[in-house]
Amino acid sequence: MSTRSRAVLLSAVAAVASLTLSACGEGGTSGGGGDTHFVTGHNGIDTAPRSERATAPDLSGETIDGKALDVADYKGQVVVVNVWGSWCGPCREEAKYFAKVSKDYAGKGVQFVGINTRDTSTTPALAFEKENGIGYPSLYDPTGKLMLRFKKGTLNPQLIPSTLIIDRDGKVAARALEPLDDTSLLKMIKPVLAEK
Repeated sequence: MSTRSRAVLLSAVAAVASLTLSACGEGGTSGGGGDTHFVTGHNGIDTAPRSERATAPDLSGETIDGKALDVADYKGQVVVVNVWGSWCGPCREEAKYFAKVSKDYAGKGVQFVGINTRDTSTTPALAFEKENGIGYPSLYDPTGKLMLRFKKGTLNPQLIPSTLIIDRDGKVAARALEPLDDTSLLKMIKPVLAEK
């Protein structure tokens, strides 16, 4: 193999590696610009003061199983929005925690909704949900259009998984731009659920 061929091959490998790493990021400190009023906690969870929360955008469309869903229908409940993809290793790691907490909080004023992104068909997404015992609906968003509806700085499309907590008034109360376990997830949910 010539030196030029090796250089081209190494460049191609580096490009693929950087795309792979950016496609499923773990954590981060910002959704990128914008004045979202989030206060970063030491636990990877960012919160917004109640008086400064941004209204969640329209999150409606078709779910991965072909049903219509409008998150606005859950107003009055605390809504946990988890952005995930079946291709994402950290999403697979956190799925069991989301399945457990969603079952534990069913009927207690908390509704979970997924946003499935970058899966080119619903087949792997449906298999992911079945394999991980996910019983809540997930909007199908292969191109990330739903994520881009949020106020600039709320979400970073490169950081998957991401989780948002929407309060009873339909405003974004908290976010985590990294995978969560059940303890971290409950640290996000409980304060918002306790709000009167």
